[in-house]
Amino acid sequence: MSNQSGHPKGLYLLFFTEMWERFSYYGMRAILVLFLTKQLAMDKAFSSELYGSFTGLVYLTPIIGGYMADRYWGNRRSIIVGGLLMAAGQFMLYFSGEGNSQMLMYLGLGLLVFGNGFFKPNISTMVGQLYPENDKRLDSAYTVFYMGINLGAFIAPLICGYLGENVAFKWGFLAAGVGMLISTASFHYLKNKYLISPDGYQIGVEPNKARLKSDESQVESGFDNNQLMVILLGTAVLFALFHFLIGFDVFGSLIFAFAVSIPATIILDKSLNSTEKDRIWVIFIAAFFVIFFWSAFEQAGASLTFFADEQTNRTIFGWEMPASWFNSFNAVFIVVFAPVFSALWLKMGDKQPASPTKQAIGLLLLAAGYLYISFGVKDVAEGTKVSIMWLTGLYLIHTFGELCLSPIGLSMVNKLSPARLASLLMGVWFLANATANKFAGMLSALYPEKGKSTSFLGYMMNNTYDFFLLFVVMSGLAGIILLLLSKWIQKMMHGIK
Repeated sequence: MSNQSGHPKGLYLLFFTEMWERFSYYGMRAILVLFLTKQLAMDKAFSSELYGSFTGLVYLTPIIGGYMADRYWGNRRSIIVGGLLMAAGQFMLYFSGEGNSQMLMYLGLGLLVFGNGFFKPNISTMVGQLYPENDKRLDSAYTVFYMGINLGAFIAPLICGYLGENVAFKWGFLAAGVGMLISTASFHYLKNKYLISPDGYQIGVEPNKARLKSDESQVESGFDNNQLMVILLGTAVLFALFHFLIGFDVFGSLIFAFAVSIPATIILDKSLNSTEKDRIWVIFIAAFFVIFFWSAFEQAGASLTFFADEQTNRTIFGWEMPASWFNSFNAVFIVVFAPVFSALWLKMGDKQPASPTKQAIGLLLLAAGYLYISFGVKDVAEGTKVSIMWLTGLYLIHTFGELCLSPIGLSMVNKLSPARLASLLMGVWFLANATANKFAGMLSALYPEKGKSTSFLGYMMNNTYDFFLLFVVMSGLAGIILLLLSKWIQKMMHGIK
C-alpha cells in the first residue's frame, strides 16, 4: 500500500521527466516568434499564424499518442519514442538557425509536433495510475506534477532566451534539445524502480486495453477500426467545410475538424453505459470552456511577447531584460503558489469547490488579468513604453487562474474517464488545447501595429487597449456561463468531485 499521507516516489520521477521536457518546449517557445521575425524576417501576422498552427498541432497529436498507448504500445514506450523525436526536432531547429533554413525549421517543428503527441498524454495519465481509485490525494498530486511542468518552464526562457537573444538563436534551440535528452534518459533508466502502482504492478508497460482484459469489472471498448474510419471521414467532411466554405487555413481547418469528429465518435462507443457517457460529456463540456481560457492565456507566446519587446520598459538599474524572459514570470509564480493551492485543496477536503466551479473561477481570473493591463495601456501615447509592473501583474493574476483550471482539469479527466479510454480521453483534453492554441495564433495576428487597425467579428481594435478588452469580454463571459452551469454539470459527474 502507498503512504496515504504523502505521495509515491513515482510522482517525483514523472515530475522530473516532465520538468525537463517542459524546459525543452518552453525554451524553444520563448524565442520562436522572435527567431521567425528577427532572423528569418517573417512578418508578425504570419509568425503569429505559424505559431498558432504549431502550438495547435502540438496539442492535436496527443490524440494519436493516446490511442497508440491505449491499444498497442503502452505509456512507457510512447513516452520514450516521443522524447527522442522531440530531441531530434530541437536539433533540427539548431541547424535551421545555423544556416537560416526555413526547410529545416519546418522539419524541426514537425518532429516536435509528433514527438509531443506520443509524450504528453501518456505521462499525464501515468500520474493517476500511481494512486488507488478515488484517492483524495489526486488533485494534490496533479498540482505537484504541474509545479514540475512550470519549474522547467521557469528555467527555460532564462537559459534558452538569454542564449537566443544575446548570443544566437541556434544556441537556445541546442540547449532545449539537451534538456529533452535529459528528460528521456532519466525516465528510461529509473522507470522500473519507481513507476509502480499501489498493488506493486509496473504501470505503463502494457497497453491499457491488454491490462484491462484481466479485470472483469471493465467492459471491452467498442472503439475499433470502424470508428477510426468514421473519424477520418467525418474529419474530411468538416475540413472541407472549415477550409473551403468558412475560409480557415489548412492547419486550422484540420484542428477544428478533429476537435468535432473525435469527441463525437467517442461518445458513440457502444461499450459505454449511461453513467460513463454522462461523465465523458462533462469532460467535453469542460474542454469546450477551456478553449476560451487557453486562447487568451497563450497570447504569452505571441502577442504578449511582441508587447514585451516593443511596448514594455524592460530596463532595470540600467540593464535591459530580454523580452523572452517574461515567459518565465508565469512559471515562477506557479512554482511559488502551486504548493499553496495544493495545500488549500487538501485542507478543504470534501468542502472544496467542484472541478467545474474551480474552472469558472480560473476563467474569471483570466479576464481580471486582461482588465488590469488594459488600465495600464489606456490613453498611453504612441511610442511610450509602460512599466514592467503591468505585464508582471497580468502574469500573476493569470497564474492564480491557471492553478484553478489546468491541474484540476487533468485530475478531472483522470477521475471521470473509463480506464480503458484513459489515454484517449486525455488526448481529447489536449485536443481542446489544440483548438485554443490555433485560435490564439489567429487572435494574435490581430495585434494592432502602429497606425493600423484590426477587427474581430465587427469589433475594431485601434490599439493594445482595444485588443486586451477583447479578452476581458471573451473569457469573462465564458467564466460566468460556466459558473451558472456548474451545479448541473456536477450532477452529471455522479458523485465524483
